[in-house]
Amino acid sequence: MAQQLRLFLVALQFYSRIPVTGRVAAWMGWDPAWLGRATRYFPLVGILVALGQAFVYVAASVVLPHPVSLLLAIAAGLLLTGMFHEDGWADFCDGFGGTTDRARTLEIMRDSRIGAYGAIGIGLLLLLRFETLAHVDTDWIVASLVCAAAFSRGCATLVMASLPYAREEDDAKAKPLARNVSPADVAIAVALAIAPTLVLAAWTGDASPGLLGLSFALLVTAAMRRIVRRRIDGYTGDCLGAVQQVAEVAFLLGMLVVLGATVDVGFDEGGDEGDEQ
Repeated sequence: MAQQLRLFLVALQFYSRIPVTGRVAAWMGWDPAWLGRATRYFPLVGILVALGQAFVYVAASVVLPHPVSLLLAIAAGLLLTGMFHEDGWADFCDGFGGTTDRARTLEIMRDSRIGAYGAIGIGLLLLLRFETLAHVDTDWIVASLVCAAAFSRGCATLVMASLPYAREEDDAKAKPLARNVSPADVAIAVALAIAPTLVLAAWTGDASPGLLGLSFALLVTAAMRRIVRRRIDGYTGDCLGAVQQVAEVAFLLGMLVVLGATVDVGFDEGGDEGDEQ
């Protein structure tokens, strides 16, 4: 049990900006081999990040309009992860949008500077995430955040487990992950990724929003996997971040298709716009 807690804390350190310091860090210790095994708790870190977003949303919605509360919740998620996955998506857009050559693609993704493809990609992704959540019924916001965050990280783990690591450099950031992820780690990650959606279905008695969300996320994950396999014959850390981001938005879109939009168009119950008597 103590070792599993250590692995979870390693995942928390690597995949978020939630601090693990002081006596907790001293007790945890460090072994490079733990990083790959800690992948099993990647979806659990996502759940914690989403719960932080949900807290911000609920607290802000007491005094602020729905769209403003959503923006604050999205900002909270960016702060809690240090924009770790969004950075991967931006690098992915630059690398895959800027060239078709494998070596050049890997070189561009390693460049810390953001280009036009990355800037446009991150802007569109954030806008799509906001607009999707803005049209989800407020009663489903918290559940949508948690389920999408967990399952999208499971999707990234599936790509990690099914493709080789593309870089050969020893100092590559994600290389320790690729070396030490076992089938058991993947199975635990997938179970944790699906768990919130199963709980949601049992709680509401309606499995259709979560089921369509899962389907959309898996479809885009399969498409992303095919793209990275054909272009660079494997994955990088940036590719995993891109998969997580796209799968998260796809999950939310799937839920929105079922839940429908709830837009206040300013009409009264009778369907007439503010008629004066």
